[in-house]
Amino acid sequence: MAEEIENKVAEYNEESIRHLSDMDHIRTRPGMYIGRLGDGSHPEDGIYVLLKEVIDNSIDEFRMQYGKRIDVDMTGSCLGMRVRDYGRGIPQGKLIEAVSELNTGAKYDSKTFQKSIGLNGVGLKAVNALSSRFEAASYRDGKVRRIIFECGRLVNDTTVETDEPNGTEISFTPDDTLFLNYSFRDDYIEEKLKNYTYLNVGLSIYYNGHHIVSRNGLADLLNDNLTVPVLYPIVHLKGENIEIAFTHTNQYGEEYYSFVNGQHTSQGGTHQSAFKEHIARTIKDFYGKNIEVQDVRNGIVAAIALNVEEPMFESQTKIKLGSLTMSPGGVSVNKFVGDFIKENVDNYLHRNPEMAEALLQKIQDSERERKALAGVTKLARERAKKVNLHNDKLRDCHIHFNDTRGNRQEDSSLFITEGLSASGSITKSRDVSTQAVFSLRGKPKNCFGETKELVYKNEEFNLLQAALNIEDGLDGLRYNKVIVATDADVDGMHIRLLMITFFLKFFPDLIKKGHVYILQTPLFRVRNKVKKARKNSEKTATISSKAAGAAILKQQKSSGRAEFETRYCYSEQERLQAIKELGPNPEITRFKGLGEISPEEFKHFIGPEMRLERVSLHKDDQVDELLNYYMGKNTAERQDFIINNLVIEEERPDDDFVES
Repeated sequence: MAEEIENKVAEYNEESIRHLSDMDHIRTRPGMYIGRLGDGSHPEDGIYVLLKEVIDNSIDEFRMQYGKRIDVDMTGSCLGMRVRDYGRGIPQGKLIEAVSELNTGAKYDSKTFQKSIGLNGVGLKAVNALSSRFEAASYRDGKVRRIIFECGRLVNDTTVETDEPNGTEISFTPDDTLFLNYSFRDDYIEEKLKNYTYLNVGLSIYYNGHHIVSRNGLADLLNDNLTVPVLYPIVHLKGENIEIAFTHTNQYGEEYYSFVNGQHTSQGGTHQSAFKEHIARTIKDFYGKNIEVQDVRNGIVAAIALNVEEPMFESQTKIKLGSLTMSPGGVSVNKFVGDFIKENVDNYLHRNPEMAEALLQKIQDSERERKALAGVTKLARERAKKVNLHNDKLRDCHIHFNDTRGNRQEDSSLFITEGLSASGSITKSRDVSTQAVFSLRGKPKNCFGETKELVYKNEEFNLLQAALNIEDGLDGLRYNKVIVATDADVDGMHIRLLMITFFLKFFPDLIKKGHVYILQTPLFRVRNKVKKARKNSEKTATISSKAAGAAILKQQKSSGRAEFETRYCYSEQERLQAIKELGPNPEITRFKGLGEISPEEFKHFIGPEMRLERVSLHKDDQVDELLNYYMGKNTAERQDFIINNLVIEEERPDDDFVES
């Protein structure tokens, strides 16, 4: 029998060769076209890529000076999206081909659309194929042609007269068999729409009726994202096919926003590298002193937008520019960016001596701190290098975010745990391929008011920095998700604050780029005896995802043969629901720590469906003020806040378990 199966598997003939239609191929291999699927909980998830692909075409119309308004609306109980522009409208005779046949489009010759985002005729086709319902309407010259697809299959095609202005309307509902349990998040969408307006001054986007517009381009972008005071007014310079803006703050590290043809290149590329190189060189040459590049770039917050003819991106999602030249056979990206910066930034420094003086002061401050750290950093690096050979605090994984090969880099995670007990549970139940564990001794030091010297003098912080590989920026970050995993008690909350303070103080870009998370941990354990116990049962522990948020576990009582149903609940509401469903006289335990969960159970809490809360920063979050309030000296204001918001839990013994 085994031989028959083996022969059948090994058989290779004409029937083994299959041809997939364009739509079927996209549905079969969606990762080739949108990068990842996801459920909408991450800004790079596929549903936002679908929306971006639709809007990109409308932006291309605006950039060709057709249509100054784009309407974006949620539809169908917020599970679908509608995008309406007022450009030329897709030529109606080619409407079906334009949205359903690969490598069909008008952007190959760079004449009809110059410096566009889309090039290869894939975007709308991917949206069509990956949607349960896709509708495209082209308004042109008093007529509208409307076509409807379901899972990439044409189901309706009509043409009627209309009074509506010219333009294109695309509506789509992502296929929930591919994007499981998905939902759109307003904050992610608004951020992406704002980026479009920053890069296209004069463009009006109406999102669910809310008007989004920018008057000052990249200067508005920096102002809207700054969370600390600037040392001098934002420098904003524009030229043909290039726009830059920058300033300095007293925060550590570097912060960059880069764009190509209106596309947010979140992973940078050749244009961002050129900017970093030439901004430092130009400023250094201006002062004519022996200045180190790292001192110039420390604390910089900058943005660059470039228009490139026929850009080459390193993936279909277009998040990193790979182009070496501004146009086929044209000047290099590096030289173009360098020439612009050398001329315009140098002129600006000469014309604004007060700004130049403030910048020089910042550079000198960075230099003094760097030299003061020189001896400490050398010893710390040597110590970290030795420890890396056998780091008892780090249980590493096999796949890392900065790996150049493989396809699971974005799954790489580092759990920062509280003590050996929690780290032991996570270590035994983790996915060794993508999940690493870093164990704290207890409460780390409060970093508020400290200089970066602390990172090197404090062994724990220094080893964490080495594990993350972020000493020189995020380019080499080893884990996509940095997850603080503590108990859900007062001490656990305090450790969370201390770790967030550490990242905000020394590595704010780690938070701003969305890499830091808090692991949501269970608060209650509710269990009851199953009425009909199975004798001599040899079933292993199983888990079900039935009731939202509560893990349901059937396990055998060690002393007998009775089965128990246990639920771990994350909130008071889930606790009450568990009591209601489990029946009378349940045993209720206030959950005391992560170490109490067995590895067999714990793997379900850190699996694909684990609950994570992303740490984020907004314009209104002034970091210095926040840290001073929560982590600074114990002021009367904070004492009053604690007293007014204090919740006292009554200590009650666990209810006795009652056998039924």
